[in-house]
Amino acid sequence: MDRDMEIMAKTIYGEARGECVEKKATLASFAPLIAIGNVIMNRSKESSTSIASVCLAPKQFSCWNENDPNRKVIERVTLKDPIFTRCFIVGAKIICEELKDITYGANHYYSRYLKKPPYWAEGRTPVVKIGNHIFFKL
Repeated sequence: MDRDMEIMAKTIYGEARGECVEKKATLASFAPLIAIGNVIMNRSKESSTSIASVCLAPKQFSCWNENDPNRKVIERVTLKDPIFTRCFIVGAKIICEELKDITYGANHYYSRYLKKPPYWAEGRTPVVKIGNHIFFKL
């Protein structure tokens, strides 16, 4: 498996798998996954850096943080997990430019569940809200 492909799929899985609750896959059920993938790809293009480097950069995607419980989960996940398979397909389609950017160029996001927005979001207007995340173009 290509490293960029694997890391993108695992990042999407780590950041948005909880939003894949529908048993029947619909385009709407894929939107949160696509949005996270769009941010990854937008950052990769902006920085001319590999997808893996973008995802694994310290403190950029919480699922890769050393003490985040998600890290152990994403390190062990395989394509036998149907939600991970969805994440893998979404990542592949984004890399191949088969899916449009539904975040309007966003390169940052945070979860709606945070009690206080991150410092970088203060005074900024989100470009879109998709699923449980609020997206920004900084």
